[in-house]
Amino acid sequence: MLKRKKESLEKGSEFLRAPQPSQDQQGYLANLMEGYSKLLIDDPVTPFREENLQDIANNVKYGVLEALNGTWVSYNANYNKNIDRPSLGSGIHTTIMPSPGTNQNTIPGKFSFDTEEYIEKLTFEIVPGGVRNRGGATELFCGAVKYDQTIKSVNKVEGNPNLQYAGIHEENGMYLWLSDVYNYAATEETIKRDRGIHAFSNEDFEKYGYKGEYRNEPLVEVRDENGNSSYILLSQLKEGQQYYEIIPAQEIKPMDGITGPYFIPDYSISRSGVIPHGSTITVLGDITPESKDNKVYYLRNGAPQFPTGIATWDPPHLAISPTMGGAGGAINLDEPAPAWVHETLNDENDPGSNKIYTQRILADELYPYCVRPDMRLRDTLSGQNVANYVLVQLSSKMKTGAQGGILNVPFVNRFVPTVEIDFNLWIETVIEDGKEILQLQYEQIIFFEFDFGNDGGTTSWPHIQVNTLRKIEDIPADQRKIIEQEFFNAPPAMSMTTTAAVSERIANPPSGCPYHKE
Repeated sequence: MLKRKKESLEKGSEFLRAPQPSQDQQGYLANLMEGYSKLLIDDPVTPFREENLQDIANNVKYGVLEALNGTWVSYNANYNKNIDRPSLGSGIHTTIMPSPGTNQNTIPGKFSFDTEEYIEKLTFEIVPGGVRNRGGATELFCGAVKYDQTIKSVNKVEGNPNLQYAGIHEENGMYLWLSDVYNYAATEETIKRDRGIHAFSNEDFEKYGYKGEYRNEPLVEVRDENGNSSYILLSQLKEGQQYYEIIPAQEIKPMDGITGPYFIPDYSISRSGVIPHGSTITVLGDITPESKDNKVYYLRNGAPQFPTGIATWDPPHLAISPTMGGAGGAINLDEPAPAWVHETLNDENDPGSNKIYTQRILADELYPYCVRPDMRLRDTLSGQNVANYVLVQLSSKMKTGAQGGILNVPFVNRFVPTVEIDFNLWIETVIEDGKEILQLQYEQIIFFEFDFGNDGGTTSWPHIQVNTLRKIEDIPADQRKIIEQEFFNAPPAMSMTTTAAVSERIANPPSGCPYHKE
């Protein structure tokens, strides 16, 4: 979990305020990220007081999530002159699904591959007021940001000069920034208000001879020189006096909980989402820093770095997972696809069927993005002046510590189990014409598991999405016109399963339609 340096201290209160980031010579992201560091066990802990509750809730921090507030849409830039085919949409997805006729555990390895370009509208809305999570001695306050995502594929249809758009994805959910952790020790008031035991315990009297009211400390058994047993309160035990039994307290006492243990989350950001295929996700993570000269920086200077040449063949980012075979070995994705990709393969030039298994992925017209989609992000950045950026990394499966997860409806669990999500989000400052523009880039990799390989092993199937987005006011007018047409002015009857051709008929029904109002 990240903390921000103490900015100011309200008189008579332990509640800390952080200033709102402003546009000055440092820039928006630089101001927003100033003063952040890792929260450690020996850092001061702030006590919680009921009289500060409203102030805490009204001034909860949203961290880097504050930069997301607003409406973001696809920003399409064709910067890479080595790619002959201009992009139709800024986003790329690769989707691998079970081939028709297959069933789990019966026919190994058959899969259907699809990759498309897409456009997107992604809206973030800050939820006013802190979200209070009460955990007894620990109080956690979160800054919540709602999000709503709509994606449409972009394709060309032979014989039709107009691009065809079709809804392919809807998602909504919430990001949380773990803003502040407080210690809430017991007070006399909270004990009286919340106590639910009898004031006098007959059991204590009959078993141990304790005559007082409810106990807020343990009883201990002591013995005299003759071995006779009696019970006294822990506070009555003399230094060095031997005791033989401990009877736990039935109640807490004022200031209990102040000694800890203290809760330190190993993440600062969570994202919970609902996907209408029947999956709900929770991914956890943080801002990933870089280290320079023995110092840690959460705001990175320059542009995100992506590999080139043979280093582009990096399995964690490929649409071809190692469990699907190696496609004949590492490929330089900055060069044209190997000749075998467009050849007729047989047992002689493809022994073991390793190449033909993934040939359709490499042969797609979106190559190399159909193999490694985040190269589209790299190529978009190649024509930009990026001053700095923040990298957020979230996952449903962390190597250590707290874990997120995925819940699927029975159908998905049975046929296409969705088992893991890894998500990278770059929040970037781009300088254009002397103006500072915020830009989002993301890479999301979802892993499916279905069918088995020839050796009986489980195969992992990557479903990858990447895109570049800007605030709607920061994209060119021609692109804004398309976004407004497809996301703001589209007929309500259009849905995720509505094809572009059907959408056109809904928007412009034939004049002879009896339900068409002239």
